[in-house]
Amino acid sequence: MAIVDYVTEEYAKLMLRILGAYRRYDRVVVLEDADVTNEKMAAALFDLSKTCRVDLLLLVHGHQECLVAYRGESYIDHHLFTSLLAAYRQEPSSLDLGIVYGVNCYGASLASTWLSLGADAVNGAVGINYFPEPSLSLFLLRWLNGASYSDAVETSFRWARRVGKLAWPDKADGCEDPHVAGSRQIIFGRRDVRLFDLRGK
Repeated sequence: MAIVDYVTEEYAKLMLRILGAYRRYDRVVVLEDADVTNEKMAAALFDLSKTCRVDLLLLVHGHQECLVAYRGESYIDHHLFTSLLAAYRQEPSSLDLGIVYGVNCYGASLASTWLSLGADAVNGAVGINYFPEPSLSLFLLRWLNGASYSDAVETSFRWARRVGKLAWPDKADGCEDPHVAGSRQIIFGRRDVRLFDLRGK
């Protein structure tokens, strides 16, 4: 699992460069491994929000209502979200979230949390997500080239679903295999947005 996680992280960082994230965003900040803690995530989000509208990409494992941190030894959970929400309620300008895109399992269980923190749009898997790829690459390709958030999420999952059905075809009764059904993405939000929209700061 450690090898898979390392290769996935390096691949994702490479995709950010190849697909143009560093050309299209003013700043790209990557937190990885031991830097992924409740405290460091909060500090990064507050710091970036001082000058930027923050789009958040979550390439992490997940459980119900939490993210799994480095090597599964800790969690990004209510400790982070409670502190963010308290600061946001006291001073809304302290946190400036745009979109939150994640490939984490059970991502849908965190959607209401991200929206309560001011995010425009959020996606999330309903269960265990077996399609982090090609979902991530296809999402970035669409999003970074001007597609709307909903289009980028829907297109990436539609193609991932097609690939997934090659390994896990529908059952005889027509129902989707649990691997495919659990990976289904739901989109939540107040409005659909594009990267190049004027979205705040």
